[in-house]
This record gives sequence, structure tokens and C-alpha cells, in this order.
Amino acid sequence: MAVSGRKQVDLLGSVAAGSAEDFDHCCEPCLTTGQRIEAHGFCVTCQEYLCKTCHDVHRKTKVLRNHQILQRYDFDKIQTTRKSNNECSEMCQVHKKEIIKFYCPSHHALGCNDCITLGHRTCKVDYIPEKCVGVADGKEFDDVMKKLGEKLKEASEISKKATRSRSNINDYNKEIIKAISEFRKEINDRIDLMQKDALNNAEEIKSNTNKIIQHVLDTCENMISGIKCLQSSLHASRSTHQDGQLYIGMKKAESTLKSDELFDAEQTLLHTNMHYSFQRNSELETLLCARMVFGEIVDHSRHEPSKVTKTVDHLIWKENINVKTLSDIKANCGISGCAVLDTNELVLADYINKKVKLLSKENKLVQEEKALDSKPFDIAVMTQNQFAVSMPKIQEIVVMTKDDKLSCVRSIKVDRECYDIDFNQDCLYVACLSPPSVIVLNTQGDILNTFPLQFLSPDYIPYIAVSKDSKLLYISDNCNNSIVSVSLQGEVTGTYTHTDLKGPRGMLMLDDGSLLVCCYNNGTIHKVSGYLKQGKIMYKDEDTLQAIYYSSRYDEVYVGYNGLDKLKVFDTQ
Repeated sequence: MAVSGRKQVDLLGSVAAGSAEDFDHCCEPCLTTGQRIEAHGFCVTCQEYLCKTCHDVHRKTKVLRNHQILQRYDFDKIQTTRKSNNECSEMCQVHKKEIIKFYCPSHHALGCNDCITLGHRTCKVDYIPEKCVGVADGKEFDDVMKKLGEKLKEASEISKKATRSRSNINDYNKEIIKAISEFRKEINDRIDLMQKDALNNAEEIKSNTNKIIQHVLDTCENMISGIKCLQSSLHASRSTHQDGQLYIGMKKAESTLKSDELFDAEQTLLHTNMHYSFQRNSELETLLCARMVFGEIVDHSRHEPSKVTKTVDHLIWKENINVKTLSDIKANCGISGCAVLDTNELVLADYINKKVKLLSKENKLVQEEKALDSKPFDIAVMTQNQFAVSMPKIQEIVVMTKDDKLSCVRSIKVDRECYDIDFNQDCLYVACLSPPSVIVLNTQGDILNTFPLQFLSPDYIPYIAVSKDSKLLYISDNCNNSIVSVSLQGEVTGTYTHTDLKGPRGMLMLDDGSLLVCCYNNGTIHKVSGYLKQGKIMYKDEDTLQAIYYSSRYDEVYVGYNGLDKLKVFDTQ
């Protein structure tokens, strides 16, 4: 990825080449051209280490000869004289004559004074020379470098997959050509044209597939090159104490980390996992004179699942994320609903504080919140940037969007208390009380179906999950400590119980058709088969688990609590 501003140099190679040399300090002017040379002196005026050549230039040049220079044996004095450089030097790409001095956290944008004046006048922006103080020794720098390393590893792994796929495609092509050639020997010259057509067909498939793979490889190479360049630039800026430039580089690195290019490339690569062979035309074997095709290229992967179904066999605690904000009125939070948006953000329903909160997965902070007139209970993502929020006390479902900020699009009135909510195949499924029931609505709010949940106690809040084919609904019966499956006609088709299934609440449907259920009364998380015949405890906690959500993209499970200021994150691998 190209980085604006100072001319790019491949520092990685030069740094790596000199890693075996035991230098305490490198010449900083030479570092800007990719050379790693041992420092011979230190200019107190310029605040830079100098090699022998640069040292001599300082002594000879008229404008530099009066600078105070410390020799190598005086390097221990440098710590008391050297200062961090908080000044910015990179020029704005929009306003070419202006220097980048500001960063807008709301829009993740770097800019000069003109940029901020014209496009971010109402935003709360950071002044980089002040904000970058101490950034070289901060946790944010370590996090960026760690994530860059992880992204580099991810790009390398996908590149290896692409290389293996290209090798397989070429092998299949060789087998096809061999089969075609052998078959061609058994027939006469009258079918030369058909043979040529078949070979061209095979070649076209290989060519088209290799184009896709080459695109993936190019994407990976560009990502690898860009990340290495960023790493080198960040190390160089840190080494030279260019904190302003370091801050700018880190923000550019964050943009790279948020990029979906590798994910899209890997998804594209799935389409190349094909197995070809040549299938003889049996009729042609007996009817050599008939005008028929020479054969056909058979894609054996056509009947194979194109999507890899991920399974969740383990829950490994990863981290706790604080979800409390300064404006929260209550002492604690109550996360009763959770979902992941396509924007790499989590949206949370804080029942206690009457808010919808937007949590960044990258910096693990609540970056936006929307106060509501009533307590939200659950959240269901409908489209790329729209989600539905249930509001039981005012018997309403609010459709919200995340564009520039959280906002309400419209509301859907229902005639009962609407609690847990799920979205599947363009329909909203809402578990309700007063009376216990499930209503099914389209995205415009029209009621398509309603059926009672007569087995539920009127006093217990129902939680719901919908099967992928929308043929079964799963209800958590926390009164009887069980999970119940119900047909769309309201008939009970199965029941699951367990000695440690105490007060089941939040549920989610996994890709393989099984359920994850969290229990409020004893802090357990269960995995239950879709047929409700078997299950097991995946995790045991001591707190009151309430909401649960799974992201197959990130292979993470998120659990919300009642009365606690945290969202718990689990790895599933």
C-alpha cells in the first residue's frame, strides 16, 4: 500500500541486513535513505546521530560547522540533551502546501488546518503535536505493531493457499490434457476440430481460474509489501524520535488493519477450489462419425458445498471489554442484546441505562451511544447498516441505522411487550409477553404470523432463535429450565433439559444448526444440538449471563451481563 508524504524506501531489507551488527545507535540522516550505518557522533543542535561521513559534512559545511557535536564516548550525555520531535512534516494530499497537524477520531481522517476548517468544523479533533507526546512508548504503538504482524501473517497464509490452489489447477489441467490426448488416439482425424474445441475449453477454464488466483496473489503481495513498508517506516520514525510522523504512520496503519481486502481475496479464492477431469463421450466412442462435442470438462466441486461451515467446539476466554461510559446514569450496565455490524463494530443494548451503544472492535471502546426514551432489550441486524431494537415497555420496535452516526429510521408498533428478537430470511421474529407469544413481521412492520406460547409462564421473559431454514423456532423456557423447539404452527416439536441449564436466556443459532445458550442463574454456556437431543457445557462463569452473539467472520463469541460493566469475548478455536 502506498503511503503519502516522504518518499518510500525499503528500510526492512537494510535493517534486516544490519541486524547482525551490534550498533547501539545508527546514523539518522542515512536511515532516511535506507542505509543502516553506525553512529560516530551526535549533533546536539540537530538532535541527530551522525555517521563518520555526515559528521565530517557537519564540520566542513558553513551553516553547520558551529553546531555542538558530541563524540561517541560522550553518548551517555545525550539522554539529558535529546528531546522528542513533536513537529509534523508530512504535507497534506489535498492542500499540497499545508502540513498535516490534525486527526479527526470521528472520521478516522488526518488533515491540515484547511481540511479541518472545511470538513470537520463540528468534530472534536486531536492536535497531533500535543496528542503524539509519549506515543512512541505507549500501548497504542505496541498494539499497532502487533496487529500489523498478525495481518502480515494472515496475508502470508492466504498467499500460500493461493499458491497451492494454482498448483492443483495446473495438475488438473495436465490430467485433462493427457485424457484428451489418449482419447484422441482412439478416434480418426475427422474429429480434429472437436478436439481443438475441447482443449480450448480446458485452457479457458485454467486461464480464467489462474487470473482469479493471480489477483489474490497480487492482493496478498501488495498487502505484504505495504505492511512491511509501514513496519519499517514506524520503526524508523520511532528510532528517530519523529513522534509526529510516527503518529501519522500509526493512523495509516489502522486503516490498513481495517481493510477487508484480505477477507475478500480469501472469499474469491474459495471459487478456485475446483476439481476438473475429462469425461469421455460414450456415444462418440461408438458413433465416430456423428457430429458431437469431443467431451466436456466436469467440475467435481459443483456438488460440493461452496461455503465452509464453521463449527464451535471450544470457548476460550480472550478478554473483557469495558462498556460503561461517563454519561451512564446508573451505577452498572445491563447488556441484554448484542450484534456485529458489517462496519467492524458491535452494537449493544444497555437495558439499564436506556441506550444503544456502538463499540469499536479495533480500539475496544464505546465510540458512540444513542439515548432512548425507553429501555431497549434486544438487537437484530437486518441489512448492512440497519438493525432492529426491541422496546418492550412501550411495545415498539425501532429500526436504526449506522451511517455517519446512530439514528432512528422508523418505529414499528406492536400490541404486546416485545422482548427478544431475531432476523432471518427478510422476517423479524419477536418473542413477546402479555401474552407469551411469537409474532412474525416483514421489514415494513406488517404482521405475517402470530402464535401463542402456552407452555410459558406469563412471568418469564422468552428468548428466541430461528433455524436457518425458518422452519423451527427455539424458545428458552427459563421457568422450567429448558429449551423448546416450536413449529411455525405453534406446535412443540422437542424439549432439551440439563442439570446445569439454570435460567436459560440469550440464544443464538450456529452455522451447523446447533445452539449456544447462556444461563442467567448459574453462569453456564451450553451448546445444544438442533434436534435438542444432546448438549454439553462449553463454559462456566460466576456472573449473570444474559446476551450472547457469535461472529463467524471473527470466530468470536460475545457475552453480555446484567449489572456488570463488561462484554466478555471468547475465541472459538
